Amino acid sequence: MEAHKEKILAVCNEVCKGTLMETLDIEYVDVGENFLVAKMPVTPKVYQPDGVLHGGASVALAESVGSAASYIFLDAQKFMIRGLEISANHTKSVREGFVYAKASMIHKGRTTQLWEIKITNEEGALVSNCKLTTISLPKG
Repeated sequence: MEAHKEKILAVCNEVCKGTLMETLDIEYVDVGENFLVAKMPVTPKVYQPDGVLHGGASVALAESVGSAASYIFLDAQKFMIRGLEISANHTKSVREGFVYAKASMIHKGRTTQLWEIKITNEEGALVSNCKLTTISLPKG
């Protein structure tokens, strides 16, 4: 994985052009044997009215990194990956800086996968804990 790390991250970031991920300035920054990390700046673009990170923006970040991880760790040549369900518990407010989402696989089934996505602030404090269920469907 380490030998292909930069290429994987470059591909992940390239396919985001013109999508919600680009709109939210999400960038994939690290990948390992069983995880993917993305970061997102906390700016007025992702605020709720009182000036803190919107929970919906956090969920969009979580689903983006979990879905991208599914494509990396499953055979995307043979399968379409779709999100089935996402849940989020928000534990801390953020007003500025970056948040980081790390997707780790909890279950890798033939059809469904379960991901845990922990969103943290720059100090490493938990901001949101999310779970995403994805499904892999045969192409064609």
